Order: sequence, then structure tokens, then C-alpha cells
Amino acid sequence: MTAPIWSQLLALNRPLVMGIVNVTPDSFADGGRHLSREAALAHARNLVAAGADLLDVGGESTRPFSEPVPLEEELRRVIPVIEAIRTELDVPLSIDTYKAEVARQALKAGAQIINDISALRFDPDMAPLAAATGAPVILMHMKGTPRDMQADPRYDDLLGEIKAFLKERRDFALAQGIAPDAIVLDPGIGFGKTFAHNLQILNHLDTFLDLGCPLLVGPSRKAFIGHYLGGLPPDDRDYGTLAAVAVAVHKGAKILRVHNVAAASQFLTLLRIIQTA
Repeated sequence: MTAPIWSQLLALNRPLVMGIVNVTPDSFADGGRHLSREAALAHARNLVAAGADLLDVGGESTRPFSEPVPLEEELRRVIPVIEAIRTELDVPLSIDTYKAEVARQALKAGAQIINDISALRFDPDMAPLAAATGAPVILMHMKGTPRDMQADPRYDDLLGEIKAFLKERRDFALAQGIAPDAIVLDPGIGFGKTFAHNLQILNHLDTFLDLGCPLLVGPSRKAFIGHYLGGLPPDDRDYGTLAAVAVAVHKGAKILRVHNVAAASQFLTLLRIIQTA
């Protein structure tokens, strides 16, 4: 998928649903369920059948306080899954990684998009790789690293600091030769934010629209939802997730990264029908 085709996908003029394929033993919401190639492929089939517009494949959990995964282990997890999905399913694939070598091999295996939680900061080879291959990038705001981001996140100006970060990362990507229509921005719900910060970001998501890039939001099953709904565990947070999705779309999000694709797809389809009736 080249950057123009990415633009064409976004030009469907409706919010896109990104299904999550975690090939990890320890992700907060579904760790271990899709760890094998066969289980991950079956999950991908189900997500596409449920309405996923694209899939995000990741081999390293970035939950709060998680530890990094060695390069070879991450490759062992994700490359066979990407190859299997590409062989069977005609769906855009994103590789969720901050390691350039993982992204390089994933693109070779059939992925087309790089979803980098570090916004091209953790690996100096990532931006040149994206520029050379033409792979679209998703650049996310994160305060700290997954290991320490939730220790005590503080901001003097939450929205202003996130916006300044995303602008700087966008400009960096452009300076590296990444095409303007190949950049998506993600304010990073749950990545170095308190529960109250997450609510503020969702309520003011339109603050970031004038950066000129499509916005991706990933609130799915996150801890703030469980907190505000009386301590619900991750598997019981899908209804709450839809409330966050509704606000995100109302405030301008173009891509919603979710675990329960069927629920999000049905919700967004009916919302669009109601709004255009």
C-alpha cells in the first residue's frame, strides 16, 4: 500500500475501524489468546468478517510497566502471522513496533503501515525506512516509556504539550522525506496519562485537527474505562469503549483502534445511517 492508497482508504469519508491482533502473551486485554500463528490468523479472519478496515499486528505488549521484548523474539512472533494473513486476506496491515528491523521485515512480509508508539524517536533507522519505502506512519504521543509512563504522569498544559509534541514529530517526519499524506497522528490515550487526562483528550480531540493529519484514537478496553465503570475488567469494557469511540468520532477521529471490531463497526455504521437520514 503506497501513501496515495492510504489516502484513498481515508477518503472513504467515514471513520475506519482498525482491528487489533496482539501476538503477545501479556497484553492487558487479550494477552496469550492469539499467540500462535494459527490462532492469530483465525482472529484476523474474524476481525475482517466483523468489519475491520485494517489490522494492526503487534508482538510486544506496551501496557503500563511492561518490559521490552528482544528483537528476535518480536520477529518470531509477528513475521509468520503477517505472512499468513497476507496470503489469505486482502486487508491493509499495520505493524505495531518501534524497532526499525521489525518494521523492515514486516513490510517485506506484507505489512504496509508502521504504527510507532515512539513517533520515530526510539530507533534512528525508523524514519529513513519509512521514507525509503513510502510506508505510511502512525505517530503517537507518549510521555516516557511503557515501563515508566504511568508512574506519575504530570503536565503543565496537557493539550498544549501533546499538540506541540505531535507537531514536532509531524515536522520531523516531513523533514525526513515522509510524504504529508502518509502521516497519521495519535494523542496516545493511556500512554503517560491519568484517567482524567484521557477524558480531557477525548473531549478536546478537535484541538489537534489543525495539525492537518488524520487522527487515530485507541481507547479500547483501557483502564480509565474500567475505573469509571466501577472497576470492570478488560473483557467487560467494550460497551464503555463505544462511548469513547462516539466522542472521538464526534471530535474528528478518522481511525478507531479497537479489540471488539463487530461492536465498533455496527455502532459506527448505524451512527452514520442516523446522521445521514
